[in-house]
Amino acid sequence: MSITNPAALWLLALLPLVRAGWIDLRGIVVDAKSGVSGAGRAPTLTTHYGECNENLRPYSVPGHRHVPEMEQELGRLAGCTVRVAFTPHLVPMSRGMLSVVYARVSPVPSADDLYQLYQEWYRGEPFVEVLRPGELPATAHVRGSNRCQVSVTVDRRTGTVVIFSAIDNLGKGAAGQAVQNLNVMMGWAEDAGLQVPALFP
Repeated sequence: MSITNPAALWLLALLPLVRAGWIDLRGIVVDAKSGVSGAGRAPTLTTHYGECNENLRPYSVPGHRHVPEMEQELGRLAGCTVRVAFTPHLVPMSRGMLSVVYARVSPVPSADDLYQLYQEWYRGEPFVEVLRPGELPATAHVRGSNRCQVSVTVDRRTGTVVIFSAIDNLGKGAAGQAVQNLNVMMGWAEDAGLQVPALFP
């Protein structure tokens, strides 16, 4: 599945549920953590190592530049307006992005139903790994790769679906995704040049 830029992280987390019509499309909340390289190469006070080390801070709130793309693509799939509340955070690591997405759902599905939905949606997608119920993604497990790990669970008490996803923002969120897009555009194998193991440990 070819999606541009780091918005891939949140879109890959949400697409199956939006397409299935299981969630409230007006109250999606995305809480994301990004490595320092996600803020770009230009040095600033907030991205200097001395400011980032031993620190966790939100940035570009409200109105992050990726929100319009997220709402546009999700709305296109849903066939209606979608609203996303998005808060990114800068964490003291060089690369990697982890998101936690919250959405209200009714009726409340089981964890197995959610797992089957995601398994079916991403069947045959070489770069999306749907984790089993109870397993959670980690940025270290996708570092240096074009892969996205996705896990989904449900909080039955609050009627909330919680989706976790992790990518390498310099891979799936940038260079790797660009190569994948080129492969699709040229009619080449989608995974050409991209089947490399993650750099872990």
